[in-house]
Amino acid sequence: MHGEPALPADFKSFPYADPDAPKGGEVTYCVVGTFDNLNPFILKSLRTTSRGVIDTIFGNLVFEPLMQRNADEPFGLYGLLAESVDVAEDRSWAEFNLNPTAKWSDGKPVTPEDILFTYEVFTAKGRPPYSDRMAKIAKLEKTGDHSVKFTFNEKADREFPLVIALTPIVPKHAFNIDTFDQTTLKPLTGSGAYTIDQVRPGDRVVFKRNPDYWGKDVPAKVGFDNYDRITIQYFLNANAQFEAFKKGLCSIYAGSIYTGMGPLQAERDFGFPAAQKGDVVVQSFKLGIPPVVTGFLFNTRQPKFSDPKVRQALAMLYDFEWANNNLFGGKFQRLMSYWQGSELSAIGNPATDKEKALLAPFPDRVPADVLDGSWRPPVSDGSGQDRKVLKAAFDLLREAGYKIDNGQLLDPQGKPFSFEIIVASQDEERLAGVYQRALQKLGIAVTIRLLDGDQIQARKQRFDFEMLIGSTGFNNSLSPGLEQVFRWGSESKNSEGSFNLAGVADPAIDAAIDAMLNAREKDDFVSAVRVLDRLLISGHYMVPTQYNPEQWVAYWKEFKHPEKTSLFGYQPATWWIDTK
Repeated sequence: MHGEPALPADFKSFPYADPDAPKGGEVTYCVVGTFDNLNPFILKSLRTTSRGVIDTIFGNLVFEPLMQRNADEPFGLYGLLAESVDVAEDRSWAEFNLNPTAKWSDGKPVTPEDILFTYEVFTAKGRPPYSDRMAKIAKLEKTGDHSVKFTFNEKADREFPLVIALTPIVPKHAFNIDTFDQTTLKPLTGSGAYTIDQVRPGDRVVFKRNPDYWGKDVPAKVGFDNYDRITIQYFLNANAQFEAFKKGLCSIYAGSIYTGMGPLQAERDFGFPAAQKGDVVVQSFKLGIPPVVTGFLFNTRQPKFSDPKVRQALAMLYDFEWANNNLFGGKFQRLMSYWQGSELSAIGNPATDKEKALLAPFPDRVPADVLDGSWRPPVSDGSGQDRKVLKAAFDLLREAGYKIDNGQLLDPQGKPFSFEIIVASQDEERLAGVYQRALQKLGIAVTIRLLDGDQIQARKQRFDFEMLIGSTGFNNSLSPGLEQVFRWGSESKNSEGSFNLAGVADPAIDAAIDAMLNAREKDDFVSAVRVLDRLLISGHYMVPTQYNPEQWVAYWKEFKHPEKTSLFGYQPATWWIDTK
């Protein structure tokens, strides 16, 4: 995205993959939720699509993009279905040259016609963001037996050629455009290293390694795809998932999809016999990217959460110090920034002249302490009832027209102020209980509703919630890009299934994202992301909670991984099993 790729043109494998990793054996990944569909590209798939078909964690087992991302640099892509790419200096066009050996799992070659069909069917029948790609393409044409050229229009930004390179490709001969948008449980034809071998709706999907996989010697895939069989097993809740891991039914356990496994759980929950005998390994991996931002997310579409001052007051009432000492053994750190601990963060970094210029059209959108980098959330005395924090929060609520009457907080219309938090596990329920007790001290009635993964996903897709514990989307990175439009952009506020769960629609945020996407120099990019960080902090769209500076993972001892950890943390697709 910026600068030059980290690896030379003749690299042999990614640095976090072991070229000598043995092939064989099988792995079972366990997830919370359910599924009734295998096609991940349609709107109906947003709720209950199977994991693994395309997957940022387990790997794109069935469908592949033109290029592969290197997880050991901020944003660098290397050849996969396309063995090379020619890009205009101004990124107004990109021509991808397909690897002539690329084949679908049925043995047919990957052709330029497949690329053209992919964009045709995604535009006609696909889900966002795939359905929106053609809006930025002026022309898509076959330029040779193995080449296709994308010419971009004025809507495209400098990241868009990379987005195109990462878009999964589907085979023209294996899909009918008329029925593409219908859910299916029929195994799909892809170009990936695995084929779908077994489907038990709502329960499990089994993938079998294709012995004739075309890409096994492509440098970006060397050391990957080491298991003969991959099973993705579904559970209704996180507690059942962990119990299954303890019994050996799951190979690897990494905790909640939102909060992951922390050091306290690593200490607390692994006293069962297999772990005591050393059959289970509990290990931490260092991350080189900002932590995923998790916390209590406001749905600002709800009138009760439409006032930023109200959200600010409510955010002040999360007692991190008490929670960290009593729930997490003092081992977590406070989340403050959406790019915590990196050069992209606003925390500790006063706004530069470039940042101030970006904010100039939006005066008073960022408070002075956020602008100069000195803002910090309030620090309590850890007692769980710090009166000075309670008073400061109530003062803000009073400024917004709220008052307390007979122990109840009343809104400006005189109605009791209350809301519901939906949670997905007992751990989340426990954390929500901490927040609930703090809010009750100001007369706010909070109910907590425990739902299973499928119910929560359905509610999220319809934006049918008041507050939930969750994250801002996918894992964070040092190269934020187009995904920020779908997390925070105005155009995604009412787009069903988008990650803009908070319902953000702010011209200042749109302008910051646009500046970020069109930055040519790294300094401009950093300035734009910091402005976005300052705006998100100032908007109080979440109550950020805490984060674990490391990834904690538990796995059965026969599973092995490369010595080097990537910038993005451990990579399950590079692990293998010791079958000796």
